[in-house]
Amino acid sequence: MRPLLWVIVTAKLLVEVAALSLLGQMVLGWLIGPKRQGNLVYRTLQTVALPAHRLAGMLSARWVLEQHRPWVALALLALAWCALTIGKIVHCLNAGVAQCLA
Repeated sequence: MRPLLWVIVTAKLLVEVAALSLLGQMVLGWLIGPKRQGNLVYRTLQTVALPAHRLAGMLSARWVLEQHRPWVALALLALAWCALTIGKIVHCLNAGVAQCLA
């Protein structure tokens, strides 16, 4: 695997893990309700999604409420995923599809 492709694939994997943990945290929070802070699975997903949540807090405007920051984080992760997917496609088309499959 070429070094640039490895970087793109690894970054895409990290974005996917963060997005899925954020989605899982949201769904579990809706299912559990107010007792979610005591749930071990919820806290684990919260720990995994914390860097994306902090980045959303730094990049969002001050008027974005705290309870809306997970949605901002999810939108940023979706944009990053799209950008990395396009980057991977462009790289594979330039390098040759056969090298991307090997």
